[in-house]
Amino acid sequence: MLTAKDVMTTNVVTIPEDTDISVAAQLLFDKGFNGVPVVNTAGALTGILCQSDLVAQQKNLSLPSVFSLLDAFIPLGSMKDLDREVEKISALTAAHAMTKNPVTVTPATGIDTVATLMTEKGYHSIPVVDAGAIVGIIGMRDLLATLLKK
Repeated sequence: MLTAKDVMTTNVVTIPEDTDISVAAQLLFDKGFNGVPVVNTAGALTGILCQSDLVAQQKNLSLPSVFSLLDAFIPLGSMKDLDREVEKISALTAAHAMTKNPVTVTPATGIDTVATLMTEKGYHSIPVVDAGAIVGIIGMRDLLATLLKK
C-alpha cells in the first residue's frame, strides 16, 4: 500500500507568518499551489494558507441572527465564528488569513487516509510532518498522479 512518503512533494515551499497577503496570493497563483504551509520564526508549522482562505476575503460577511429579550440582543450564531470571518476578510498577513493548526499526516500515513481527509473534510493540501519538521506536502494532484502510474 502506498504511503504519504511515496506521493508527497518533498521540496516544500513555506512562507513566514508575516508574509503580506498579496505576496502570498501571487505565490499561490504563479506556482499553481492549492496551499502553502505557514511557519513561525523558529520554522515550526503554525498554519496553512490555501486559495480558499484568500478567496474568503472577497465574500460577503454573514452576520449572525439575533433576537431581543428584555432589551438585550442575543446572537443565535457563534460570535467566535463571526470574529474569525472578520479576521480573514480583513487579513493583511498570512498569519491572519491562514487556517491555524492544520491537519497533518506522517510519512507512514496511508494514502487511503490522506484521500479520506481530502474528500470528507475538503482539504486540498496536507502537510507531512515527521518529528515536528515539515518533510513534505500532499496535494490532490499528488494523489491523482497515483492513478496515472498504474
